[in-house]
Amino acid sequence: MTEQFEKGLAIRRQVMGDEFVDRAFEQATEFTMDLQHYITDVCWGGIWGREGLTKRDRSLINLAMLTALNRSQELRGHVRGAINNGVTVEEIKEVMLQTAVYCGAPAAQEGFRIAKEVLEDMNALK
Repeated sequence: MTEQFEKGLAIRRQVMGDEFVDRAFEQATEFTMDLQHYITDVCWGGIWGREGLTKRDRSLINLAMLTALNRSQELRGHVRGAINNGVTVEEIKEVMLQTAVYCGAPAAQEGFRIAKEVLEDMNALK
């Protein structure tokens, strides 16, 4: 593995958690393993590993983009990752409200629903 892959793997584990990352690699098949390597190397090592934004900032951006794109499965993981990166529940709520204006109410409703499920699972809601 390359140095960038190793860096990406460490960041991916820090943000998403060991259980999530282990499951992603364990569930990968011969057909899908190259994608796991690509995501870890390019996305996590190449982009998340850059110094231009904090991991916290990247998490906030991801929440908005994944809500806008209606990528529910990825949003679930990144809500958890945002909490791991120090984003507050209040800030997640504000991102979802912001998406209502720029992405439409249906996208925001789905984003709120998914965020609520994950936050409840993490015991992060009062």
